[in-house]
Parts: sequence; structure tokens; C-alpha cells
Amino acid sequence: MNQSEDQVKDPVCEMMVDPQDNVIDYQKMSFAFCSKQCQERFLANPHLYIGMPGIKAPKQEGREVIKRRRMHLSHTLSPDEIMLVSQALRAMMGIKDLAITQDTIEITYDLLQATLKQIEDKLIEIGIQLGGGWTERLHRAFLQESEELQVESMEVTTTPHYPT
Repeated sequence: MNQSEDQVKDPVCEMMVDPQDNVIDYQKMSFAFCSKQCQERFLANPHLYIGMPGIKAPKQEGREVIKRRRMHLSHTLSPDEIMLVSQALRAMMGIKDLAITQDTIEITYDLLQATLKQIEDKLIEIGIQLGGGWTERLHRAFLQESEELQVESMEVTTTPHYPT
């Protein structure tokens, strides 16, 4: 048996993975993931990826939800800091484009694969490595709550999402 026959598809990023990688059980089905990022993304909104009987999920339909965020930094980044931030963010699933200057980070990503919270957590992780109060340099000009509402409104459910 060759390797591809032994692998399963990660429902978030669609990479082929070992069926024992980052495995979880959900609704009596097992799912494997290429990374903790994909596993977290799935667990937050599983029906964005697996739908419901007779209803395809956005991911099953091949949809992408492209978001672009621009973060202005209150202090400039050195070339070494730019390289470290770039490498860390580009390693994340769902990152489509990234432009970093000395005082701006502009990131384009697929919301079905990465969330603003995951990007923010990665930036905090990088900031800890850089030290010197780097995480305080980020000036956020966007609201996480509006993104979460958009994700929830797309999730396939048996009843539509309505505000309560």
C-alpha cells in the first residue's frame, strides 16, 4: 500500500495527512489535521467544513473567504525583525499574501483556514521572541468580533443564525 492510500484529507486545508495526526472525534466521525491551527479552526466552527446531511459546507463548495488586514506599528521594525515576522506568518495555513514594511504589516488570508485571533496569537508569540515590548507596537484598526459574526453566519446549520 502506498503512502497516499494510507492518508486522509484535512477538512480545513485539504492537505493529505496521516489518519493519526492531530485526530479528534466529532459526531461519531474521526478527523485528522495537519496542524493544531487547522484542528482549532475546525473545532471553532466544524460545520464550515463538513456541512449537514444534504447541505454542503462552504469549504465543501470550494469557497474561500478572503480577508485583508493592515496593522500599523508605532515603532519601526528592523530588517531582521521583518524577516522573522514574515517567516512565521507565511508558515501559517491560509496566508495568501503578506507585505511587511518597517511600520506596517498587511496580511491577506482565507478566513476558512486562519482567524484573526490565530494571526494575533502568532504575532504575540513572535513578539515574545523579539522582546523589547514589540507586541505593544501593534495598533489594531479592526474588530475581531465582526469577523467572528461573519464566520458564524456562514456555518451550515439546521436552522439559520438569527440575532437573539
